Amino acid sequence: MTDETNGKEKDSTTEETAQTAPEVEVLEPKKDEVDWKSKYYYLAAEMENGRKRFEREKENLLKYGNDKILGDLLDVVDNFERTVDMLKPDQDQKVKNIVVGLDMVRKMFLDSLGKHGLSQLESLGKDFDPNFHEAMGQEYLEGKRPNEVLKEYQKGYVLNGRLLRAARVVVASDKQ
Repeated sequence: MTDETNGKEKDSTTEETAQTAPEVEVLEPKKDEVDWKSKYYYLAAEMENGRKRFEREKENLLKYGNDKILGDLLDVVDNFERTVDMLKPDQDQKVKNIVVGLDMVRKMFLDSLGKHGLSQLESLGKDFDPNFHEAMGQEYLEGKRPNEVLKEYQKGYVLNGRLLRAARVVVASDKQ
């Protein structure tokens, strides 16, 4: 093909491409692409939060998972203490030896439970705390301050910092 105006031959493919080539557009991210990106970040954050929650729950299960069985074993400890308290006044030497043996077994049992995070609450002489004590009654006693724990009917226990069983106590009152 020849150009009539200047007599030069033009390449027909160059002319066709120039006519058919669209203008170059700057591509903006589409709304769908932005949504997918934000969804990806949201799901990644959810996965991380789920992993952290799972780790926390696993840690709590290991720390407090045995609270039911330890709570049941506290009844055994209570019975040891009641037995020792009932037999202590007896003057027979054989009974005194039995009391010493029972007390040793009770202490070993409590030490074993202590290795698993169980500890006794010290209540006598302390101020009444409704978070750790259950008041069974009140008594007036000369020389005692109001709300001081006077007697302990049942010991309280804490498992790894969490209350397992509240102590049942008698509290001093300020009035006769």
